[in-house]
Amino acid sequence: MSTSNPASQVPTGVEAIGPYNYVPTEWICITFVALFGINTALHIYQSWKFHMWWLIPTVVVAGILEVLGWSARLWSSISPTLLTPFEIQLIGTILAPTPFLAANFLVLGKIIIRLGPQYSRLSPKFYALIFCSFDVLCLIIQAVGGAYAAGEVNQGQNPDKVCVFSRSTFSLTFSLFKGGNIMLIGVILQLCAMALYVLCAGEFILRFLNDTPVRKGSITISKEKRYAKIMEWNNIRWLILGLVIQIFCLFVRATYRTVELSKGWSGPIISTQAYINVFDGLMMTIALYTMNLIHPSFFLAEALPAVGGVDLPRHCSATVTCTTDSASMWT
Repeated sequence: MSTSNPASQVPTGVEAIGPYNYVPTEWICITFVALFGINTALHIYQSWKFHMWWLIPTVVVAGILEVLGWSARLWSSISPTLLTPFEIQLIGTILAPTPFLAANFLVLGKIIIRLGPQYSRLSPKFYALIFCSFDVLCLIIQAVGGAYAAGEVNQGQNPDKVCVFSRSTFSLTFSLFKGGNIMLIGVILQLCAMALYVLCAGEFILRFLNDTPVRKGSITISKEKRYAKIMEWNNIRWLILGLVIQIFCLFVRATYRTVELSKGWSGPIISTQAYINVFDGLMMTIALYTMNLIHPSFFLAEALPAVGGVDLPRHCSATVTCTTDSASMWT
């Protein structure tokens, strides 16, 4: 198996410790493998218990990718010069946040349905379609970039951007088809998607709290139903707090990855282990466990079968009595 260094410009003395430009710390890798493994098992259980099967191709897949990525880093801590674990961790840790972000998009869509689609600029279905499609596009771009980068590393090439400057023509050409650049494009697009997501979510929440529908012709709801929605908001706001924590962690992680890739594969960011441990591993750990603790099932539970002609929710807020009027707000 080849042991070529991906950063051709790294000094010879560093090449002995492999493609990372450092040796991953074994106990840190073990810790993250254990944390992500436990988290994934919890999400599988919660998806089954609360019948939220859409969490499996999103959150559970994200957890599996994190376990795969950090297991590969653990392998590298034992055999730091091997390229195979480096390539596996590269793809696993880069791709993992993408399906998790899709879960955030879907949760907000369900919140919009509960509190009132009239306050959202996009319909819940259109909202989920646009953002999830964009998320899939980012996933494909990052996957292709990761595959290209892994291949370039295996061939002893540097997946860095190539810059050629000609004074005569004042032209600046970037090799966009290098694996590192393709991955960088995918991460930047993901940052843009998250920014748009935050703007749309923020507008929806402000419009709901101020009772200002997007379209002036929207049907005005009765005071009783408005009160019921406000009571439900008192419960759902904790779920929104969870989303805020998660999207903050994803923003930090994506910003770190953007800086890391833009600085190059032999740069100081990618060559410093502490950065990926804190700004990638820790951020994803916090985000995934936040969804465990503030789980959508606690706030978006589906209705039980009709009893006496009324569909009752599986869970009721302590501030809301499960009467016919309050139950109707869950449907």
